[in-house]
Amino acid sequence: MIITAFTAAAIYVATGIDYLVILILLFSQIKKSNQIKHIWIGQYIGTVIIILASLLVSLGVANLVPQQWMIGLLGLLPLYLGIKIWIQGEDEDEGNILSLFSSGRFNQLFITITFIVLASSADDFAIYIPYFTTLNMMEIIIAVIVFMIMVGVLCLISYRLASLNFVSDKIEKYERWIVPIVFIGLGIYILFENGTFNALFSFLF
Repeated sequence: MIITAFTAAAIYVATGIDYLVILILLFSQIKKSNQIKHIWIGQYIGTVIIILASLLVSLGVANLVPQQWMIGLLGLLPLYLGIKIWIQGEDEDEGNILSLFSSGRFNQLFITITFIVLASSADDFAIYIPYFTTLNMMEIIIAVIVFMIMVGVLCLISYRLASLNFVSDKIEKYERWIVPIVFIGLGIYILFENGTFNALFSFLF
């Protein structure tokens, strides 16, 4: 039981570390108290969806995970958000980036955060599915509980790091460039890493 807990924690760290920079960036942009709640909720919902889909596949209940290049299409969201921030950032009130994230079609911030988490999930599926197949039911329950605890730990660490003066000051000083570059870069990385560019190119030509 203890070994299962430690193994699950190590696996989450290996897969969840990708979210650290994004969460620090998001927490550094908070101007309203309810935005903190939305970031936490979005991170939890995205993680729960990934875990449930991985469990269903590993247990042979369903084959819900699409091809990797299709998951990569979710990279269009951070790419769109980055471009949107770049274009509209100077026209918005200072520090209102999270308000941009909750405008338009995604009128709740946690929905946008959920999709960002899902967009980065290809590696998670590749690790979670084979991992769950090695566990019995009790071990699966323990692993899921550990994952849920680790989501909270990740969010808390990210929030604390974003609250450090030297971190928040640097981000605030250069946020006009840092935020869109990070999200545009994330979107391109997700599309490229999942082979989405190649798949779309083969369809078109």
